[in-house]
Amino acid sequence: MTIPESSTHDTVHLPAKPALEGLKDKWDSRWQSEGTYAFDPDTTREAVYSIDTPPPTASGSLHVGHVFSYTQTDVIARYQRMTGKNVFYPLGWDDNGLPTERRVQNYYGVTCDPQLPYDPDFTPPAKPARNARDFVKVSRQNFIELCLTLSAEDEKVFEDLFRTVGLSVDWKYTYRTIDDSSRALSQRAFLDDLASGNAYSQDAPTMWDVTFGTAVAQAELEDREKEGAYHRVNFYPAAGDGTADLNAEPIVILTSRPELIPAVVALVAHPDDERYRPHFGTTVVSPLFGVAVEVRSHELAKSDKGTGIAMVCTFGDLTDVTWWRELDLPTRAVITRDGRLARETPAWIADSPKADAAELYGRLAGKTTFSARKEIVDLLRESGDLIGEPEPITHPVPFYEKGDKPLEVVTSRQWYIRNGGRSAQLREELLARGREVEWYPGYMRSRYENWVEGLNGDWLVSRQRYFGVAIPLWYSLDADGTPDYENPIVPAPEQLPVDPQAQAPAGYEEAQRDQPGGFTADPDVLDTWATSSLTPQLVTGWKRDEDLNACTFPMDLRPQGHDIIRTWLFSTMVRANSLCDSVPWRRTALSGWILDPDRKKMSKSKGNVVVPSDILAESKPGFGPDAVRYWAASAKFGADTAYDTAQMQIGRRLAMKLLNASKFALAQGVHSGLVGRTDLVTESLDASVLAQLRTVVEECGTRMADYDGAHALRLAESFFWDFTDDYVELVKDRAYGARGEAGQLSAHATLATALDVLLRLFAPFMPFVTEEVWSWWRTGSVHRAAWPTTGDVSAPEAEEGLLPRVAAVLGEVRKAKTEAKASQKTRIESAVLTAPAAVLAAFEAARGDLLAAGRVEALTTAEAAAGASGEGTDAEAVTVTDVVFEAKAE
Repeated sequence: MTIPESSTHDTVHLPAKPALEGLKDKWDSRWQSEGTYAFDPDTTREAVYSIDTPPPTASGSLHVGHVFSYTQTDVIARYQRMTGKNVFYPLGWDDNGLPTERRVQNYYGVTCDPQLPYDPDFTPPAKPARNARDFVKVSRQNFIELCLTLSAEDEKVFEDLFRTVGLSVDWKYTYRTIDDSSRALSQRAFLDDLASGNAYSQDAPTMWDVTFGTAVAQAELEDREKEGAYHRVNFYPAAGDGTADLNAEPIVILTSRPELIPAVVALVAHPDDERYRPHFGTTVVSPLFGVAVEVRSHELAKSDKGTGIAMVCTFGDLTDVTWWRELDLPTRAVITRDGRLARETPAWIADSPKADAAELYGRLAGKTTFSARKEIVDLLRESGDLIGEPEPITHPVPFYEKGDKPLEVVTSRQWYIRNGGRSAQLREELLARGREVEWYPGYMRSRYENWVEGLNGDWLVSRQRYFGVAIPLWYSLDADGTPDYENPIVPAPEQLPVDPQAQAPAGYEEAQRDQPGGFTADPDVLDTWATSSLTPQLVTGWKRDEDLNACTFPMDLRPQGHDIIRTWLFSTMVRANSLCDSVPWRRTALSGWILDPDRKKMSKSKGNVVVPSDILAESKPGFGPDAVRYWAASAKFGADTAYDTAQMQIGRRLAMKLLNASKFALAQGVHSGLVGRTDLVTESLDASVLAQLRTVVEECGTRMADYDGAHALRLAESFFWDFTDDYVELVKDRAYGARGEAGQLSAHATLATALDVLLRLFAPFMPFVTEEVWSWWRTGSVHRAAWPTTGDVSAPEAEEGLLPRVAAVLGEVRKAKTEAKASQKTRIESAVLTAPAAVLAAFEAARGDLLAAGRVEALTTAEAAAGASGEGTDAEAVTVTDVVFEAKAE
């Protein structure tokens, strides 16, 4: 749409004193009421640019890292909107899952007991207990209600923060990952994967977090260095009666987890290890408990690690799982879901020929793994099976990324989605999907590929928690009350969302719940990533709004942190591939981490985060949103960036200069009718400045199209400072009309055109200050104006280098005054300019402007001698000497 413009200065309305304070509230309110960033659903796919924005976890507070990464996305959204795209830019809140549960527990002082009945009148304690042991127990439904309430309150705070940052999202499309729409879609996607065979359940060894009491997926694991110890332990060959042959040479194993000796099922060495070849296929006896185990061979055993032979337990780690599966070993699990050793003596120990085996196990029963480790070391010392003393070590131990205790491996029935971990064909499909996507920066694709190629199992998606998207299944019970897991009862799509623990399936009564011949509900919820992986389908109306889905999916951009490529990015790719036979988006842009002054990643757990509200405040000690955005936008995608208030200070200075320089230019009589009137440009200096600006516009456009906003910002800023510090000063006298109407109009047309273009160049980066200045003299919003092109600055042909050369001369004039301790307002009657020929030519082209700006009456020129250092603007090659100042009146 063409916006009508007035051609007089009467429509320019300048504030008495421009200020950054108050711009956030003023323009956020205006943008909202005027629908500046509204998406138009009446559109075509070609016209749309859709963004799959990360839903932040609504479980506490946001930190400056969120401001950083979301600003980088917003710069892209604003640029695409200015290029004419109908930008679909929703934002949601990830409010289901463990982080919300933990926050609710601590905030209200409650813990969930699913055996309790629902209390419709429950009120959380006014003063929550400090110790978790004293938390009030509440029913599952009461706990879920508290989760919904607190997360909704957090989300209001989050939205206000993002409005302060200036995100140009369309808030009409805000979503929650736990609302009815999200739950219905997540359950439907799960059921589609179930129907296609991509989802399945099985009893299997699973990484288990004892604190949260839930299974954990491979993508959620992280290794942490922990102190431990190596223990050398004897395993003796079995005698004829099945007891240990203490006269034979023992096999010595090295283990950091002696408490798992009750769970040992084999000893394993590499098939090529000459030391153990004679033992393969023989039987040894476990120390203390006298349980017979075979000595086996496997390629994963490392001859150079420890004693070269490993103790296989069910289960100490994922390698044990691999050995157990591939060697078809028995299962002798002793670690329970609460992280303790089984309280009852296991059958294989009770049946041991060693008379005191059960008695010795009794000293371990019910203990935590930490306490059991100390106890069994004492037992091994007493029995003489411990060789020497434990050797202290520091080694990597797997943790759930949000957990506080090492993970255990327990056997449980869980749900999985196929992700290529056990299928070479699917793995190749997902690698091919990765190659369909444009990556910014490009090298990040290798992280995705390395993750896919390193998978060793499918995606575990079930969680043993309360607040989340329920797995929408029931199971019929036979006459003995045994569930039929092979034939789950599935709800119809129109019934979704369902809560199987609160609703009975079709054909059953509630009274039949958990009764023989009746039904039972699947007790678990879906992993939060199982819903977050569907954000493209969720926001684009998959299977709910066909028109919206057709014009927005696959989406154009997925921005996110590089640290969750293995979780969010990969899982989204998995779901789009299985559910839509497509990539979820055409490109992805990865933000880096924010580092503290010690170059460490900011995180809440480390206590080194910065609260964004402190720096976003528009007055000191804050810097204001435009300044903070400037800092964030100055970083390239993928680059870890230091938290830098000095950079924010530069951004604030730039924002203030935009206000003040714009007011000065507009106060000279500049108005919108002069924008683009390059036919009025008659002065060489003006034409040269516009030629330089045209180059900047072209380079900025290229960089923005290539998702390199940081480079575009640097280009625009560099020109802006030259323009305001040099050009505006040089033409000030002419702009006032001192050299006639033609010269004045030439300056005004140049000022108007440059200001118009610069505001549009800066608009994606500094939305508040650019909108403010735009409103002084233009109609509509700068954010709905077109991104500038070279056609906007089609000035007469001119040499670009004129301004820096003339500015170098002006700098020397000012330097001469400073060295003479004279005011810059002091007039110079005469001086001599010595400079290279190119600088002298530039001076002659702008003689009038330079003499006026420098308050110089006469300037004699001389060409620099051959061999003068540098060219063009080199300060050593430009000198102003023999300065005669105007005589002061007596």
